[in-house]
Amino acid sequence: MNKVILMGRLTKDPDVRYSQGETASCVARYTLAVDRRFARRDSQDAQTADFIQIVAFGKSGEFAEKYFRKGTKVIVTGRIQTGSYTNKDGVKVYTTDVVAEDQEFAESKNASAGNSGNFSGPAPSNEPAPSAAGDGFMNIPDGIDEELPFN
Repeated sequence: MNKVILMGRLTKDPDVRYSQGETASCVARYTLAVDRRFARRDSQDAQTADFIQIVAFGKSGEFAEKYFRKGTKVIVTGRIQTGSYTNKDGVKVYTTDVVAEDQEFAESKNASAGNSGNFSGPAPSNEPAPSAAGDGFMNIPDGIDEELPFN
């Protein structure tokens, strides 16, 4: 089985290109900075994140082009794909990418705006947002206890 689930922030806006031919297909490439769970104790300057290359094809690539911006926190589900090519100097270069099968936002638009400053995601709905108490739970008005489907 080849399955990867990652959560991180985009290091820059996606690089988007379209294939040539009758049916042009979108290819979006971006890098996710994924925090490590545990930092190394032997060095204060140790890297605490991994930078993982993601490639999204077709509709997934178009979604990334339209909504993903530098600093956006996303969850990507996909598979690892390895490859190689010979560069212009004749040196063989090995690559490892995650091919995105599913992409979704990992935080609200408001939280994301604080990290990127220029996020332009989908338009907000006209429905009022539910008010939340300081503990993160929605406030329930007094006298509504008998209408709840559980005790």
